[in-house]
Amino acid sequence: MEGSASCRYQLLDLPWEDVLVPHVLCFLPMHHLVILQRVSKQFQALIQVYLANCRSFDLSQVGPCIPKQAFCNMLRDNKVLQNLTLQNCSEWVTDKELLPVIGQNHHLHQIDMNGCDRLSRQSLVAVSLSCAHLKHLSLAHCEWVDSLSLRSLADHCVGLESINLTACRQLKDEAVCYLARKCLKLKSLSVAVNANISDVSVEEVAKNCPQMEHLDLTGCLRVRNESIRY
Repeated sequence: MEGSASCRYQLLDLPWEDVLVPHVLCFLPMHHLVILQRVSKQFQALIQVYLANCRSFDLSQVGPCIPKQAFCNMLRDNKVLQNLTLQNCSEWVTDKELLPVIGQNHHLHQIDMNGCDRLSRQSLVAVSLSCAHLKHLSLAHCEWVDSLSLRSLADHCVGLESINLTACRQLKDEAVCYLARKCLKLKSLSVAVNANISDVSVEEVAKNCPQMEHLDLTGCLRVRNESIRY
C-alpha cells in the first residue's frame, strides 16, 4: 500500500503535448480554459501550450468581457490558426492588437470581424497579404472597409468563397465588380444595406461567379428586378 501511494500521479504529470493538449484540452470549451489557467502557474503554462497549437480561436465562447491584454497573451505564440472569430472583442480590438496575430498566421481559412469598428483598412490589407488561402471572411458593419483595401483582398485572396460586406457603405459598384472579376470561386456574397450598389454590381457578379449560391441585396435600393433576373 505504501508503494502504491508513493506512485500517485497528478494531471500535470501526464505528457502535455502528447496527451493533455490533443486528448484532453481540445474537448474543453474556451471559457473553461480561461478559468483553468488561473489555477496555478503550471496550468497557465499548459494552457499557453494548448493555445499555441490550436487551429480555431472563437471569442464568442469566452464571454462578453475578455480583457485586451488577455487576448494578446492568449494568441502571442500561435502560428497555426485556421479559424479566427473576433466576436466579444469588437468594441475594443484595434489594429495594434490584431496585426501581430494576422502577421504570424498564414494558414487562416476563415476570419470573422463582424462589427469590429475600431479597426482600419490596414487590418484588411494585412489579411490580404498574409492569408493567401483565405476562403471565408465576414466584415459586416465594418464601415472602414474601402475600395482600395477590398481590391488588395481581391488581388491576393483569389480562392475566396464567401464574403460578408453588409453595411460596408464606403464600397461602390467599382469595388464589387473588381472583387467579382478576381474571385471567381465566390459562392456567397452580401452587399446588403448599401445604397451605392446598383445593377452594375449584380450583373458583374452573375457574369463572373458561376458558383454563386447566395447573394444578399437587402436594402440595395438601386438594384432593379431586371438585374436580379439576369
